Amino acid sequence: MAKVTFYEKPGCGGNAKQKALLLASGHDVEVRNLLTQPWDAASLRPFFGEKPVADWFNASSPRVKSGEIRPNEIRPDVAIAMMIEDPLLIRRPLMQVGEHRQSGFDQAAVDAWIGLRPTETEVTDRCLKEGDAAHAAACRAAAEP
Repeated sequence: MAKVTFYEKPGCGGNAKQKALLLASGHDVEVRNLLTQPWDAASLRPFFGEKPVADWFNASSPRVKSGEIRPNEIRPDVAIAMMIEDPLLIRRPLMQVGEHRQSGFDQAAVDAWIGLRPTETEVTDRCLKEGDAAHAAACRAAAEP
């Protein structure tokens, strides 16, 4: 199986489910903190490949949800600079196997890439309880240094 470097936001329930699926599928998962990783443009940009810039952003980020940031209107270089400054903007998880990198967790794409065991419910990269104020508060608290 694969050795997956998995960049997460600590305390994120979605990331916990993604890691659990990777582990149950036999992968070796090396977990890193997405929020404290010393990113620069050269290390961050490859995770997004050919995806549109809007797909680089975490749609659950408070700055995106509020409309302060409009991902469809941002140039790639500006998006990377914003994400280096505020890693909560990064669509997570970021995963790396060998030289291949990707952002987000599309279960079918991850299965095609490294293989996953079948599941009864889909595991995604969307916030598990976006409408739950307590969950949102816990996510914010986990993001604080």
